[in-house]
Amino acid sequence: MDNISFPGKIAVMGGGSWATALAKLLLKNRAEIMWYMRRDDRIAEFRQLGHNPAYLTDAHFDVDRIAFSSDINKVCAEADTLLMVMPSPYFSEHIDKITADISGKTVVSAIKGMVPQTNELITDFMVRRFGVDSNKMLVIGGPCHAEEVALDRPSYLTVGCRNTGTAEAFASCLRSSRTHAICSADVDGIEYASVLKNIYAIAAGIVHGTKTGDNFSAILVSNAIREMERFLEAACPAPRNICDSVYLGDLLVTAYSRFSRNHNFGSMIGCGYSVRNARMEMNQTAEGYYGTRCIHEINERFGVDMPILDNVYNILYRGMPVQAALHAMAQTFD
Repeated sequence: MDNISFPGKIAVMGGGSWATALAKLLLKNRAEIMWYMRRDDRIAEFRQLGHNPAYLTDAHFDVDRIAFSSDINKVCAEADTLLMVMPSPYFSEHIDKITADISGKTVVSAIKGMVPQTNELITDFMVRRFGVDSNKMLVIGGPCHAEEVALDRPSYLTVGCRNTGTAEAFASCLRSSRTHAICSADVDGIEYASVLKNIYAIAAGIVHGTKTGDNFSAILVSNAIREMERFLEAACPAPRNICDSVYLGDLLVTAYSRFSRNHNFGSMIGCGYSVRNARMEMNQTAEGYYGTRCIHEINERFGVDMPILDNVYNILYRGMPVQAALHAMAQTFD
């Protein structure tokens, strides 16, 4: 890839909080961006107000530097780099509209989930479905809640790509005095870790909701990082340090932060909400709900010992009582 011209025209694909935060970062380093949003009324309101009317409303934009469009194929045809930031449960709904040839594009996934219909990583799906070159597939991970990124608090991103030169070129588009971005070749590991940490955050939220205590929460998270490591070693063996920020750091912030929708979803269940009512009550998507089923089904092939995953699955999909699941989990902890 010619990194002199890369990344060319960047298009943000999605209109949620994480898409908004990443757009804010990009505009610190790029003169302009394209931005695909599904709804024309939201685009019109964004242009009028100077901020996203539905998410991170305190983050203001120079809308003259943004080429908005609700036509996904127009954006895909004109952009050189597509930054995918849709919630994973609705990814297929958006992506199925693409008829433009994007096989030669660079695609960056900032989606912290999988394709639930096929249990595929986003990168694998894009390579299979659209013929995107795997060396032009990038991922973004790390402890980086959208709310804190938008507030310009210190944030730490990891950009993954099999071509580390490409990763570095894109990382330079995200860096600022408050946002750090490092590079990695562990694309699959970053993607799987982004799914797993949401599952463990649901477990941590359940512990919080039941008032089981900080001691139990700490032992849960310390076992969760080892469970994550076991799965990554089985699913995508590669040199990695599980204590790096893109694995352990992202797990910690998602498990404990008040901004974590997966933690909040689990906390509601721990407080006595049914899974159905907790899902209805959430204003945003708790991607760990879908990720739990995906990883549980994938692990039927690998057979990794994953008691936290299994018991979260039992709560969410089999109706197992919360206290019984926590007790079963605790019996496996070191």
